[in-house]
Amino acid sequence: MNISLDRTALAAIFDLPANDGGFPETQRAYLATLGQKRPALILAFPPKAAGTFLRAAAIRATGGDLLRVVYAQGSRDAQLYLPTLIAYYLGGFCAGPLVSHTHMQAFAPNTSVLEAFGIRPIIMIRSIPDMLASYWDMLERRTAQHQGINCTIPADFRELPSDRKADFLVDVVGPWYAGFYATWLDYMRRNPGRVCALTYSGFVKQPGVTLQTMLLHAGIPHSKEECQAAIDAIWNERADYSFNEGVEGRHHQYFSVRHIERLAKMLTYYPSTVLRRAELIGP
Repeated sequence: MNISLDRTALAAIFDLPANDGGFPETQRAYLATLGQKRPALILAFPPKAAGTFLRAAAIRATGGDLLRVVYAQGSRDAQLYLPTLIAYYLGGFCAGPLVSHTHMQAFAPNTSVLEAFGIRPIIMIRSIPDMLASYWDMLERRTAQHQGINCTIPADFRELPSDRKADFLVDVVGPWYAGFYATWLDYMRRNPGRVCALTYSGFVKQPGVTLQTMLLHAGIPHSKEECQAAIDAIWNERADYSFNEGVEGRHHQYFSVRHIERLAKMLTYYPSTVLRRAELIGP
C-alpha cells in the first residue's frame, strides 16, 4: 500500500471521537471530503443472509476488492476501523471500489463513521429462525470456536444433543439477531433513504436484480445484464461463499414452536421491528 498521510490525515486518525462516536466539525468535514473521492459498498448483513455470496458477486461485477473495515471481528460485534477507511479513500489498498461484508449493528459509533464518509449501507431482511438454522449447519461443519457473535460457542457444540443445540442458538445467539434488526430498523426510521433494506425472498427469486439494487444504492450503477452475468459467473461456486441452501422455512426442521415463540418475544421489546416481524419470525 503506497499512500501519503499528511498532517490532516494523521490528525483524523489519532484524534479520538466523542464517547458516542461523534466527530468534531472540522474532522467530520475532512472525512466528508474524503468520502467523495471513491465509492464504497458495505454490506452490513447478519450472518447467514447471503452476504458472502453477494459480496463475491459485487466484486465480480465492479472489479472491486474485499477489504476488512473493522479492527477485528472474532467473537464480537464489528466496529468500523477509521484508519483503514482513511487509507482507502486516500488511494490505498485497491484500484477498484471497496467491498466489505461486515456483521455490524447500527450502533452510534458505527453510523457516525458511515455518515461522516457518506457511505450508504445495505442490510438484508431474512427470517431469524432460518438464519439460526443455517448457523447451526455452519457450526456442525466447522470448528465451533471463534464463530460466535458477542458470545463463545461451546467447544463441544457438535457433541451436544439436538435440543441443547437449539436452546443455545435461540438463547445465546438469537438476542444478537434481535438487536441487529432493532438497531437498523430504528436507524432507518430516523434516517429515511440512507439504508437499502433487501429481502432474502427477493434475493432468492431475482439475485441479479438484488445485486443491481445494491450497486445502485452504493453509487456504483451497473446494468441488469452485467449483474446477472456476475451472479451466473460464481453460481456454481456458491458453496465456497458460505451459500447454504437458500431455502426459506427450513427452520421447522431445527426448532420447536417454543423456540420460535421465544424469538418472537425478543422482538416485542423493540418497537422498530413491528412492521417487519412477519418477515423476521413468520406470520
